[in-house]
Amino acid sequence: MSKFSGVLQLTDLDDYITPSQECIKPVKIDKKPTAKKGTAKIQIEDDGSYIEENEKGEKKQLEKASITLADCLACSGCITSAESILIEQQSNAQLYKIFKEKSDGTAKPFIVFSLAIQPIISLSAEYNLQPTILARKLTTFLKDLGADMVLDMKLAEDLSIAEQQNEFLERFRERKEGGKHPGPILTSACPGWICYAEKTHGNWILPYISKVKSPQQIMGSLVKYYLPEALNIDPASIYHVTVMPCFDKKLEASREDFYTEITNVRDVDCVVTSLEIQDLINDRSMDLASLQDSDLDFLIQGEKAPDIETNTGSG
Repeated sequence: MSKFSGVLQLTDLDDYITPSQECIKPVKIDKKPTAKKGTAKIQIEDDGSYIEENEKGEKKQLEKASITLADCLACSGCITSAESILIEQQSNAQLYKIFKEKSDGTAKPFIVFSLAIQPIISLSAEYNLQPTILARKLTTFLKDLGADMVLDMKLAEDLSIAEQQNEFLERFRERKEGGKHPGPILTSACPGWICYAEKTHGNWILPYISKVKSPQQIMGSLVKYYLPEALNIDPASIYHVTVMPCFDKKLEASREDFYTEITNVRDVDCVVTSLEIQDLINDRSMDLASLQDSDLDFLIQGEKAPDIETNTGSG
């Protein structure tokens, strides 16, 4: 059973990663000038390629439409088997692979975990521990697995709120007395809602969506660009894992908007949910309450991480 939100999938559709009945991914078609109009027929070869034959009997192979995994997962059409590929790329299995490579010495990743407040609250309820205690014991658990740093995402949440305030003030100041209303600013850290807006309302609503990154992606920027300078390490060596409340956050992390080709660095490499963290704990038959407490790390070197807290209204 899929764990992605209903906005991102169709239920009861067995297409095994082939296009659905109505694939809505827009495909760019380069129109080439032709000398004159004529009839043509298209045939499908045994290997699945498409051959166009014009009225003169001349044949040419047609280019296939290029639709990436990110395109499919951002689509409100056919989300079925593609989900399993994404989950394999961003899952406990991938984490175990990274931890094993580090312990074997085949790779030397600097593994950073960023914890959102919602999974901390959820896991604290599951294990009957206070959120602050849960976060400290979870830090111990993750570092025992091989994590180098475990961070709280509160700083990124604060930055997101501050930037949204600045964005609102800029929009407010643009409005001149008696002038045209600049329109509202719509904000959401939910990838499902963003995909819904992009795919169903398009240009009508996109100009009004806030340009501020979500806390997850702001944290990704801090970890991949600020942290390497502070620690004097290669950004490409950092493997950044976020612990989030929703599977749709995997989709957000996989968007090309948050990938830098020049450095070959993605802001967030892997997203796991509280359910997957719970599976990690169960797989090792770990009694979380029996672990020692460890302080969370802090992005600002030399400073102690503040206690776990959340902003009013942030969930």
